Amino acid sequence: MAKKTTPKDNTENIDSSSKIEAIKNLIFGENIEQYDSEFTTLKKDLEKKKKDLQAYIDEVREELMQSIDSLSTDVNIRITDLEDSFNARAEALSEEKVDRKELGKLLISLGEKISS
Repeated sequence: MAKKTTPKDNTENIDSSSKIEAIKNLIFGENIEQYDSEFTTLKKDLEKKKKDLQAYIDEVREELMQSIDSLSTDVNIRITDLEDSFNARAEALSEEKVDRKELGKLLISLGEKISS
Protein backbone atom coordinates (compact mmCIF):
# COMPACT_ATOMS: atom_id res chain seq x y z
CA MET A 1 0.00 0.00 0.00
CA ALA A 2 2.48 2.56 -1.13
CA LYS A 3 1.32 6.14 -1.23
CA LYS A 4 1.33 7.71 -4.68
CA THR A 5 3.02 11.05 -4.99
CA THR A 6 1.25 13.61 -7.02
CA PRO A 7 2.49 16.88 -8.49
CA LYS A 8 0.56 18.58 -5.71
CA ASP A 9 2.66 16.69 -3.08
CA ASN A 10 5.88 17.76 -4.83
CA THR A 11 4.67 21.34 -4.86
CA GLU A 12 3.89 21.08 -1.15
CA ASN A 13 7.42 19.71 -0.51
CA ILE A 14 8.95 22.61 -2.44
CA ASP A 15 6.70 25.07 -0.66
CA SER A 16 7.54 23.61 2.75
CA SER A 17 11.28 23.66 2.02
CA SER A 18 11.08 27.25 0.85
CA LYS A 19 9.09 28.05 4.00
CA ILE A 20 11.83 26.44 6.07
CA GLU A 21 14.42 28.53 4.21
CA ALA A 22 12.37 31.64 4.89
CA ILE A 23 12.09 30.80 8.60
CA LYS A 24 15.82 30.05 8.76
CA ASN A 25 16.58 33.41 7.17
CA LEU A 26 14.26 35.16 9.62
CA ILE A 27 15.86 33.51 12.65
CA PHE A 28 19.49 33.68 11.61
CA GLY A 29 19.30 36.45 9.09
CA GLU A 30 22.47 37.36 7.25
CA ASN A 31 24.62 35.53 9.80
CA ILE A 32 23.75 32.11 8.37
CA GLU A 33 26.64 32.27 5.88
CA GLN A 34 29.01 33.21 8.68
CA TYR A 35 27.71 30.27 10.77
CA ASP A 36 28.11 27.92 7.82
CA SER A 37 31.65 29.19 7.30
CA GLU A 38 32.51 28.72 10.98
CA PHE A 39 31.02 25.21 11.00
CA THR A 40 33.01 24.34 7.90
CA THR A 41 36.18 25.69 9.49
CA LEU A 42 35.50 23.73 12.68
CA LYS A 43 34.80 20.59 10.69
CA LYS A 44 38.09 20.93 8.79
CA ASP A 45 39.95 21.62 12.03
CA LEU A 46 38.42 18.54 13.67
CA GLU A 47 39.35 16.40 10.66
CA LYS A 48 42.94 17.67 10.80
CA LYS A 49 43.18 17.01 14.53
CA LYS A 50 41.72 13.54 14.01
CA LYS A 51 44.38 12.77 11.39
CA ASP A 52 47.12 14.16 13.65
CA LEU A 53 45.92 12.05 16.57
CA GLN A 54 45.71 8.95 14.41
CA ALA A 55 49.28 9.54 13.21
CA TYR A 56 50.42 10.02 16.82
CA ILE A 57 48.62 6.82 17.88
CA ASP A 58 50.30 4.91 15.04
CA GLU A 59 53.70 6.32 16.04
CA VAL A 60 53.21 5.37 19.70
CA ARG A 61 52.00 1.90 18.68
CA GLU A 62 55.16 1.41 16.59
CA GLU A 63 57.39 2.54 19.46
CA LEU A 64 55.59 0.22 21.87
CA MET A 65 55.98 -2.72 19.52
CA GLN A 66 59.72 -2.00 19.21
CA SER A 67 60.03 -1.73 23.00
CA ILE A 68 58.17 -5.01 23.47
CA ASP A 69 60.42 -6.72 20.92
CA SER A 70 63.51 -5.34 22.64
CA LEU A 71 62.24 -6.42 26.05
CA SER A 72 61.39 -9.86 24.73
CA THR A 73 64.89 -10.25 23.30
CA ASP A 74 66.44 -9.09 26.58
CA VAL A 75 64.31 -11.52 28.61
CA ASN A 76 65.22 -14.39 26.29
CA ILE A 77 68.93 -13.57 26.65
CA ARG A 78 68.63 -13.47 30.44
CA ILE A 79 66.74 -16.76 30.51
CA THR A 80 69.42 -18.37 28.36
CA ASP A 81 72.13 -17.01 30.68
CA LEU A 82 70.28 -18.38 33.72
CA GLU A 83 69.88 -21.79 32.06
CA ASP A 84 73.59 -21.88 31.26
CA SER A 85 74.46 -20.87 34.83
CA PHE A 86 72.10 -23.47 36.25
CA ASN A 87 73.54 -26.21 34.03
CA ALA A 88 77.09 -25.24 35.00
CA ARG A 89 76.26 -25.40 38.71
CA ALA A 90 74.43 -28.70 38.28
CA GLU A 91 77.51 -30.17 36.59
CA ALA A 92 79.74 -28.81 39.35
CA LEU A 93 77.53 -30.42 41.99
CA SER A 94 77.57 -33.71 40.11
CA GLU A 95 81.37 -33.66 40.10
CA GLU A 96 81.54 -32.80 43.80
CA LYS A 97 78.98 -35.44 44.78
CA VAL A 98 80.49 -38.50 46.43
CA ASP A 99 79.42 -41.85 45.09
CA ARG A 100 77.51 -43.93 47.73
CA LYS A 101 79.48 -47.06 47.03
CA GLU A 102 82.72 -45.16 47.36
CA LEU A 103 81.50 -43.56 50.61
CA GLY A 104 80.47 -47.01 51.92
CA LYS A 105 83.91 -48.45 51.16
CA LEU A 106 85.60 -45.50 52.87
CA LEU A 107 83.41 -45.90 55.97
CA ILE A 108 84.12 -49.67 56.14
CA SER A 109 87.79 -48.96 55.76
CA LEU A 110 87.62 -46.30 58.49
CA GLY A 111 85.68 -48.72 60.76
CA GLU A 112 88.27 -51.45 60.27
CA LYS A 113 91.10 -49.03 61.06
CA ILE A 114 89.34 -47.89 64.23
CA SER A 115 88.73 -51.46 65.40
CA SER A 116 92.31 -52.58 64.84
